[in-house]
Amino acid sequence: MTAEDFATRDLTAAVRVRAEGDVDEESLAYLREKVVAVLDRPGLPPVSGEVRVTRATAHHVALPWSAGAEIQVGTDLVLVHAREASAHELADRLQDRLRSRTVRAAHRRDAIRRTAAPPPWRGGPQR
Repeated sequence: MTAEDFATRDLTAAVRVRAEGDVDEESLAYLREKVVAVLDRPGLPPVSGEVRVTRATAHHVALPWSAGAEIQVGTDLVLVHAREASAHELADRLQDRLRSRTVRAAHRRDAIRRTAAPPPWRGGPQR
């Protein structure tokens, strides 16, 4: 392992968090913290992308907070959408969905390689 393997990645530059509407800084900071917690893990390929957070201005909307994330994980594109009633619930829901989809994308190639049976001359099933 090299020193680069142990260094933390600067995800704040690689993944942008944009806000539209009446979004306060505290909510935006909490969302950034949740996104970085998911994407700053060992074993993930390089990540980049964007998270957009929107708060509806209409007061009668049941779920005024919405978020959409487009994250490039290695060569795979991960898309995540969420809608919630509050900013903290939105950040938690986005974190859960982003974690499950990035894990799936990161380990997809391993699962594909393991599903193929070896040929008969390498100890695979005989016909």
